[in-house]
Amino acid sequence: MSLDGGGIKGLFSAAIMTHIENDLNTRISDHFDLIVGTSTGGIIALGLAIGMTPKEIVHFYVKNGPKIFPPSIFAEKRHLFKMKYNSDTLELAIRECFGDKIMSDCFKRLVVPSYNISEDDIYLFKTPHHKRLTRDWKIPLWKVAMATSAAPTYFPSFQKLDHIRLIDGGVWSNNPTMVGIVEAISMLNVPLSSIKVCNLGTTDEIKGRPKKLDEGGLWQWKNDAVEVIMRGQSIGAYTQALHLIGKGNILRINPPVPKGLFELDKLSEHELLAKASHISRQCAPAFKTMFTNHIASKFEPFYKNNGANNHEPRG
Repeated sequence: MSLDGGGIKGLFSAAIMTHIENDLNTRISDHFDLIVGTSTGGIIALGLAIGMTPKEIVHFYVKNGPKIFPPSIFAEKRHLFKMKYNSDTLELAIRECFGDKIMSDCFKRLVVPSYNISEDDIYLFKTPHHKRLTRDWKIPLWKVAMATSAAPTYFPSFQKLDHIRLIDGGVWSNNPTMVGIVEAISMLNVPLSSIKVCNLGTTDEIKGRPKKLDEGGLWQWKNDAVEVIMRGQSIGAYTQALHLIGKGNILRINPPVPKGLFELDKLSEHELLAKASHISRQCAPAFKTMFTNHIASKFEPFYKNNGANNHEPRG
């Protein structure tokens, strides 16, 4: 399963899964051997991997969204020169959600993208699903969640992991589908012909780009550059996956919505939930056909904390 980034619109993704579980009387995570998620999708992936239900994740967004992204004229003005929000409220909510669990406590194989601006390089958090993965298993889940969701200009970089300056994985992999396919082939030895993907987006805004961008400079592009880059790479990742594994092996759920209806940091709770209810009715039959016949094998981490001072590898 691949979960896109999208800020507070993660509520949509969680609600879609809730409806599918209710409609099909199933547990979505049971049908996937690997979950990849970026930013808000990374938070959802972490939740699923420790046994949270999509309904519980919906509750997390509804409860904490307004506190994490409080409406404020001051925040809008400050956004011109500095990060829009303080990350303290987000960190408090994330730590309350995940407690002291670490990556090796996950019941599912995970890959969660971030970006290291100290080294100007990509950064991937992984559960210990291969014997080579000897470091990340010790990392607290809340730190992974904070690192993958530290959206530039919205939140400060996350620096509470070895003082590395980590930011939102969406800057290079807002749609992490290809990350998941590569992981399945290279680390889990899964043949390309055996891979099926459910790629869950956070809605796709229908938006025409102004002609001023054709010959524009920094000022003209200031409001569109990030959106264009993130949308472009997201579509590109899906298209590449489509060519690699075939149309019949990937289900992308990412409905178009009118311009301005949903934004990364604007909680439109009732509208998002209504949209999720409508779209889930359409996609549930395809989901059932493609995924429910497969039951994922039990994940046994190669490394696990078996005591306060005992970090022995497991076979």
